[in-house]
Amino acid sequence: MTAALRSRYQSSAVETASPQRLLVMLYDRLALDLVRAEAALGEGDRVEASSQLMHAQDIVLELHSTLNPEVWEGAGALSSLYTWLYGEMVLANVKGDARRVADCRTVVEPLRDAWAEAAAILSGQNAG
Repeated sequence: MTAALRSRYQSSAVETASPQRLLVMLYDRLALDLVRAEAALGEGDRVEASSQLMHAQDIVLELHSTLNPEVWEGAGALSSLYTWLYGEMVLANVKGDARRVADCRTVVEPLRDAWAEAAAILSGQNAG
């Protein structure tokens, strides 16, 4: 698949995704960025690690901006978690600290799995 086709396919997938699927897609990419950043730091590639961490930070900022405490009582706790994640990623980037990236992964990956499970349940309810 050419880069242009891949880009069109990805754009279409995002544009047609349900809100819960978009959330899972963001978490999937966040987890991938953290895996890549940790690997890059392990290889001594600070430039690549920085690129991955900055993209991950953008995702966390987007996730944070969508929180609405008037709709969901858990928004405050998740806001605090996003603030912590963002700070850890900034420090990991500045210090080249793979351990901080790993710490972020231990938080992000279970959250991603939980949101994916919730999205699957919602999809099943909407289909039935």
